[in-house]
Amino acid sequence: MALFKSRNSRRSSSPSYVSTLVTLGFIALCVFGVWMLNSNSRLSPETGEEESTATTTRTAVDTSETRNNDLSTSDETTAKKTEETVETTTVVVPKTEEQKETSTAVYGDNPGHLPEDAIKSDDKNTNNDQNKQQSAVTDSQISEESSIMQKEQVSAIQEPNLDEKVSEPEKVQQSSVEAAEENKKEEEETTKPQDVTESNDANAAESQEQSTGQQSFDTQGSKNDEDEANKEQLREDKGENEEKQISQSSKVESEINNGKQSEGEETVKPKAKKGGHSKKTWTTQVDQSQNEKKRQKGDESGGSEEKQQDYKWSLCNVTAGADYIPCLDNEKAIKMLHSTKHFEHRERHCPEDAPTCLVPLPEGYKTPIRWPNSRDKIWYHNVPHVMLAEVKGHQNWVKMTGEYLTFPGGGTQFIHGALHYIDFLQQAEAGIAWGKHTRVILDVGCGVGSFGGYLFERDVIAMSLAPKDEHEAQVQFALERGIPAISAVMGSQRLPFPNGVFDLIHCARCRVPWHAEGGKLLLELNRVLRPGGYFAWSATPVYQKLEEDVEIWKEMTSLTKAMCWELVTINKDILNKVGAAIYRKPTSNECYEQREKNEPPLCKDDDDPNAAWYVPLQACMHKVPTNKAERGTKWPEVWPQRVQKAPYWLNNSQVGIYGKPASKDFVEDTERWKNVMDELTNIGVTWANVRNVMDMRAVYGGFAAALRELPIWVFNIVNIDAPDTLPIIYERGLFGIYHDWCESFSTYPRSYDLLHADKLFSKIKERCKLVPVIAEVDRIMRPGGTLVVRDEPSIISEVETLLKSLHWEIIYSKEQESLLSARKGTWRPITIASS
Repeated sequence: MALFKSRNSRRSSSPSYVSTLVTLGFIALCVFGVWMLNSNSRLSPETGEEESTATTTRTAVDTSETRNNDLSTSDETTAKKTEETVETTTVVVPKTEEQKETSTAVYGDNPGHLPEDAIKSDDKNTNNDQNKQQSAVTDSQISEESSIMQKEQVSAIQEPNLDEKVSEPEKVQQSSVEAAEENKKEEEETTKPQDVTESNDANAAESQEQSTGQQSFDTQGSKNDEDEANKEQLREDKGENEEKQISQSSKVESEINNGKQSEGEETVKPKAKKGGHSKKTWTTQVDQSQNEKKRQKGDESGGSEEKQQDYKWSLCNVTAGADYIPCLDNEKAIKMLHSTKHFEHRERHCPEDAPTCLVPLPEGYKTPIRWPNSRDKIWYHNVPHVMLAEVKGHQNWVKMTGEYLTFPGGGTQFIHGALHYIDFLQQAEAGIAWGKHTRVILDVGCGVGSFGGYLFERDVIAMSLAPKDEHEAQVQFALERGIPAISAVMGSQRLPFPNGVFDLIHCARCRVPWHAEGGKLLLELNRVLRPGGYFAWSATPVYQKLEEDVEIWKEMTSLTKAMCWELVTINKDILNKVGAAIYRKPTSNECYEQREKNEPPLCKDDDDPNAAWYVPLQACMHKVPTNKAERGTKWPEVWPQRVQKAPYWLNNSQVGIYGKPASKDFVEDTERWKNVMDELTNIGVTWANVRNVMDMRAVYGGFAAALRELPIWVFNIVNIDAPDTLPIIYERGLFGIYHDWCESFSTYPRSYDLLHADKLFSKIKERCKLVPVIAEVDRIMRPGGTLVVRDEPSIISEVETLLKSLHWEIIYSKEQESLLSARKGTWRPITIASS
């Protein structure tokens, strides 16, 4: 332990005045060290180092002059006492001039210079109040004679062993001026002496903390293991003694003249809150990590929102131009394909990074013609493709008439109109019963969608399917006409539909090799066809006797027989000079079990027939469900009763999406949306301008069911990471598809009039960025179309910011209602994205 050396010889040669000042300086520093040890020491919660409060730099300006006179008259007395004390006093590093000038700053954040040890004295009693008073007196004198003090103290005081700790508690009696003692005599009698303890003595430290409400501390610069061991207990004690500190502060205020100690204590309290912990349940790493992730996510969203407000959009620089479908026009991925034998080049190949560019409008684009007129004609400039009119004009597919493309209602198999053909099929098999027994169908190789377009008159909805560019823009023609359609192909992967959901599947000259490779493609139709459902095949092998057709018919007959499909009828349409074969899927496994050959084979028991997102095709059949409680053992109710009735296979033992038993959950969803038409009208939706609608996050299809009386169709999207409720939607006589909104949708630009997103974006944001999703919304929305968003307030705000950057018109926005309605305009950026 560093000790002061005797300085009598040095004092004797100095002038009396200087000697007195130096002596008083020693006394002041010793007193100051004890006072700091007992009253104002702090243990830094972050580093474990000692902190002193800024009271070490305060000066008693108002009393310094008077007390200086009193102290000057007592030179000899104080000098004598100093000689007795100096040999056993630990050195205290004096404050520098810079520290004095920046006292306020040091107090707030800097631990400053602390005394290393307690100060010894022969006197057994320590008066803290006297220490504080003496400190205020001597600080004043140090201020007046700072230059002399610094020189003499620095040269005389050395502290070689600052990191060592005092081995045992030491007691000090502080000396003071006789005049000061007389002035504070009454206070000295009432003040209780306190023991100064070492911080490495744990028991003494705890006792002192309980009596003073202050934390004990180690010597300056100490970072030893003992400090680490006691750190946690010290932090707890800070919280436990917080109230004691407040009461102690009040007590000290009454003892200190001019309220100076009160000022120090008031500053100490907030610092204790900053460094210590209140006495609450300790947070776990899990809680902290989650909170930190939320905070970082909030920072990121805040930063991204700021960027989104100034987001710079650009036009897509792609070959497809105004018809760009990112997942179907990925030229880079298509070039890398090893084979296109199974139409892999027509399947989905999404870019690694979802595009954030915007698709341009075709030159001369106009507001689409409204339904039902759109079924018969569309603007040529909206879909400026004439090749199909030239190739298929003689079949009454489409014709060029001035500035319109017109659709006489014909097709390859129904030149004289789709309605006649529709009635022909029902006459061939009365069990079809359009709009009653048969409600939801799949039209494979749909052409321009005339078959599905005219089925609306029979209360039937058809999902029209065709590959992109196989016949120029055929699906785009269908969508522009207001007919449901998607770009897809019977290729190497399963169609994005559940098992056993379509009431009927139709193929009119769809050019699909059903019999090839063990009937793999026809077996995929078998997967999505409802047990007891129909397959209507209208193709040349049915009614022509050409060698190729005869061979195909032979292969098809063998395959359908092995699949246990019943050939219900083969009929010919005299007017159109075509024929159709109608097959029916079995409703039991009896035929499968009695087959002589297991070809095509039954699928393995662990093969999920509902798995349909990027799942490779297999040449196998799934068994028909036999448990009466399973889906597929009964045909749904006739339309329209089926739309409101909960499916028979939903039972109360299942928990629904909203947490209630499944059947009750279904009813709740229906009730939730029954007034949606009026609600959307109130926020700016003009139903006369709406035909093509998409529910971007459907649950039970309640949104679509509520709008069934309107002359619109609703495409229900069930997200791949959501509960699989798509079979329920089909059971209700509605239709939909699986999709992942982190990827582009398989449709042409400008396809939909109304997009409804219920809690979609908050779910999507957990997996992918929001900007590409909004860019996709902009791509598939028609100019003049409306987006309705129901989501969290923060999401509403973020989406609104992005839509404004796209120059969309915000029709309705209420964050507190978690509702947003916006209308797309015709604005397009000028800049073109880099390729």
